Amino acid sequence: MEKGCIAATKYFLFLFNLLFFIFGAVIMGFGLWVILDNQSFITVLHESSTTLKVGAYILIGIGSLSMLMGFLGCIGAIYEVRCLLGLYFTCLLLLLIAQVTAAVIIYFQRDLLKHEMSTIVNTVLVNYTGHNKTSEHAWDYLQRTMKCCGWTGPSNWTENLVIKNNSQILYPCSCRNKSISGTDIKETGLCQALSPDWPVFTTGCISSVEDWVLRNCGVILGVCVGIAVIELLGMILSMCLCKSVQQEDYTKVPKY
Repeated sequence: MEKGCIAATKYFLFLFNLLFFIFGAVIMGFGLWVILDNQSFITVLHESSTTLKVGAYILIGIGSLSMLMGFLGCIGAIYEVRCLLGLYFTCLLLLLIAQVTAAVIIYFQRDLLKHEMSTIVNTVLVNYTGHNKTSEHAWDYLQRTMKCCGWTGPSNWTENLVIKNNSQILYPCSCRNKSISGTDIKETGLCQALSPDWPVFTTGCISSVEDWVLRNCGVILGVCVGIAVIELLGMILSMCLCKSVQQEDYTKVPKY
């Protein structure tokens, strides 16, 4: 009976480590997406924000560490190596503490992060030229897909250097509301308006971004809780298996 319980614990721990390895790959993939993506709002932020770049590299590091821990946990569980199980438990505990600390910091610094985001976006709008810049194309894509204009509203665009210093009445083409008559519709750059009233969306993109976050909040929270539960179960199972191993047999561990 005892051997059956140990075997069950061992294979459950192997399964949880496999899931942990997959979650680590997902986290690392998300970090790589933040670094490499050039078609979304993330691009606008990480070109100007060192905080987001550092956060992305931290995610890549955590994901890589999680994959390594999952691998070590699988080896420790299958071959019942106590030192690997103990190391796995310690790393899991430290990782869980780090995740909780990061979540608390983000929660209490959310107003500061929101202010930094507004500063970055306003800088992009002021210096927008419509040329081949990744951040400008990403912002145009955001305005077209979310049907919004500016950060808090179209008035943000009045501070744009090209629009302010041009004798013609210009407006951002990606803000164009198709239901309002005007000039030909273009996806990027600055267009000429027929009158001082721009034919654009009146809603700022901050509300669209916040709505997107709220709509996906359940998914984000579910993923975070799922990772935390897997980590806790992995810690419990690793300790149970570690206590049940009376004598380590290193001859079972494959040699390369």
